[in-house]
Amino acid sequence: MAAEIERKFLILDDRWRQHACGGSVLRQAYLVSTKAQIVRVRTIDARRATLSVKIRTSRTRREEFEYDIPYADTCEMFQHARGIVEKTRYEVNHQGFVWEVDVYSGQNRGLIVAEIELDSCSDNPPLPEWLGPEVTGNPHFSNRALAKRRHIPAITTARFGLSLPLPASNTNPHISAPTEALAGISGSGRREDEEV
Repeated sequence: MAAEIERKFLILDDRWRQHACGGSVLRQAYLVSTKAQIVRVRTIDARRATLSVKIRTSRTRREEFEYDIPYADTCEMFQHARGIVEKTRYEVNHQGFVWEVDVYSGQNRGLIVAEIELDSCSDNPPLPEWLGPEVTGNPHFSNRALAKRRHIPAITTARFGLSLPLPASNTNPHISAPTEALAGISGSGRREDEEV
């Protein structure tokens, strides 16, 4: 078991790209997804796969268990997903800290988020100039919420160049069009983090 302690920010501009290393295409399927517990499978560059169990213990901390699993099994599990997220992840070094920058595809095209994993809740890393507002703990920006695609809040801002379209109607949005969108309160008034 390892503790996952992270902070998350929107991106102000493209200056991060000057220092980015590589890029891995991630596809994540959420099999169990509540506010406090997640079971997720992930494919990396369409070659390998992992299973993760995350248990939230505070706003910024989760206990995380992660295991390599057969790629073929993961592809089958995608058929039973409650939601799917696709993104490309880049690593950016800044003053001795490694930032993970996620560039989302599909319905969230244009959404770029930077995360940093910390050793302790008291860590205070230097923040790069290309960071925008912090969204740590904001449920609209969790991958779990992005995967469910229930509702997209009206987020359009010239300052961040972010314009997110509504998802196209789809009879089975998790399987046939595995993309993501911001989540919040559904049309029924149910909170995104409630069980269905």
